[in-house]
Amino acid sequence: MVYKYFPHTQEDIDKMLQVIGANSLDDLYAELPDAVRFKGDYDIPSEKSELEIRSHFDTLGAKNQTLTCFAGAGVYDHYTPSVIPALVERSEFLTSYTPYQAEISQGTLHYIFEFQSMMAELTGMDISNASMYDGTTATAEAVLMMFNASKKADTVLVSKTLDPKTIAVIKTYAHFHGVKLLFVEESDGVTSLEDLKQKLSQANVAGVVVQQPNYYGIIEDFSELADVCHQQKALLTINSVASDLALLKTPGEWGADIAVGDIQSLGIPMSFGGPYAGYMCTTEKLMRKLPGRIVGMTKDNKGQRAFVLTLQAREQHIRRQKATSNICSNESLMALYSTIYMAIMGKQGLKEVAQTSFDAAHFLLEQLEKTGKFHLTYHQPFFNEFLVTYDGDLNAFYKKAIDAGILPGVIVDQQHLLIAVTEKRTKKDIELLISLICTTP
Repeated sequence: MVYKYFPHTQEDIDKMLQVIGANSLDDLYAELPDAVRFKGDYDIPSEKSELEIRSHFDTLGAKNQTLTCFAGAGVYDHYTPSVIPALVERSEFLTSYTPYQAEISQGTLHYIFEFQSMMAELTGMDISNASMYDGTTATAEAVLMMFNASKKADTVLVSKTLDPKTIAVIKTYAHFHGVKLLFVEESDGVTSLEDLKQKLSQANVAGVVVQQPNYYGIIEDFSELADVCHQQKALLTINSVASDLALLKTPGEWGADIAVGDIQSLGIPMSFGGPYAGYMCTTEKLMRKLPGRIVGMTKDNKGQRAFVLTLQAREQHIRRQKATSNICSNESLMALYSTIYMAIMGKQGLKEVAQTSFDAAHFLLEQLEKTGKFHLTYHQPFFNEFLVTYDGDLNAFYKKAIDAGILPGVIVDQQHLLIAVTEKRTKKDIELLISLICTTP
């Protein structure tokens, strides 16, 4: 059957089949086992007019709830200055096309270069690539990068204080690349240095992955970590929330070899789950092991500034056998989003956002503890996110908050709630949340 939306007529199909020596489409797919071939009819709704389609999606969109968000766990409700969407929605920017031809992509390469420069400065590292798909896959790529950088080691240590979503992606990547994973135990909400040292001495370890702040929002002390890893010839990867680095000690200052994470916190709206983008920065020593692209600045034959794709003999070019990963594009538009955000906010603006979020989170915790129904699970320093234990029916309170227009956090289990606070949360928002707690049996 020929469908009206297919670009080929029956005559087109017959000509193509004739060229390859097949009598029918069934002959074309004859090599496919009969057991896996679809035999029924597709359950596809009948065609609709543009008016009907718009009405349908308006109805679906109306089901979304706009909630005051106290949830985090990797995605944070930071404010997006209106100038950013106004700029990125311009036609010269609004594309995800990869700049293969440098000579006609100078504008794109320029802002990617600026993104790399800003991320390298923010993380305290030497080199940044041209963005990753997201923070979780960036972390998994770091695992492969450490594995590939090692000549003999076959194991990577991963702290159990990482976000469970990130751990799940790491497991998937590791399984299909022959990487052995060992998980470092947590102690009072932080990575156990004793367990890490023990596993480093027992296994053939290529690298270690930790998170800062960790999944529970705790700011961990990594003072000894880099030295401990490097003494065993293991590399260190630190996953961080990008915006937090405006105030926190950078991965470079901790002595990390690789810094990864998500850039969503740098002005990118939550947008019901994406799109976001990841970052990956490293030391100069590991530069040639980076996946994806690196944009460099040089001069052309007239002595004028020019931007080029450098160190790109990877999966997308002629040396496929030397590919460092399956990353074959970059999140260029999202990288631009965060680049504009960092440019207009400046160093001081980024610090103010981080400080305001920090202060608001600690104020909220004080108010929560005054209710007598919440207490801090781990008595550790935290940034703008923290884990609390609820004395009562957490699911009932959660539903009550949702009904009142508040997303109170992320439920970790039946007793624990992970709460995040950003600069968008006002005193009024916090007071409303507290009032709901006080009136909940």
